[in-house]
Amino acid sequence: MPAQPSGKHDVFQAIADPTRREVLKLLVDREMPIAAITGHFPMTRTAVSKHLRILSEAGLVKERKVGRETRYRLEPEPLQELRNWLRYYERYWENKLSALQRLVEADDGAEPPTPDGR
Repeated sequence: MPAQPSGKHDVFQAIADPTRREVLKLLVDREMPIAAITGHFPMTRTAVSKHLRILSEAGLVKERKVGRETRYRLEPEPLQELRNWLRYYERYWENKLSALQRLVEADDGAEPPTPDGR
């Protein structure tokens, strides 16, 4: 995979951190100012700002100024890259679940073992 240009983060790097995933959850339904976002975490505003910067560089959040306040909102389109990557592996899990289902259904027809194992 080619290296990311300096100052640019990819979606996978951006969502690797649990704090950034939680920030995205907060922004799903509404735009929020940094003060409100910071109130949800046991860290400084500077630390939250760094997380928001990484999410912004990955294109996952957009910011806009409203007076002296900066507000952030979710931009879900870059998550499509993650969805496409996961979709590729769904085939693997579907095959495994189908095999498990066949195994369980095959065992349903067999008589249960007796207490002595026969």
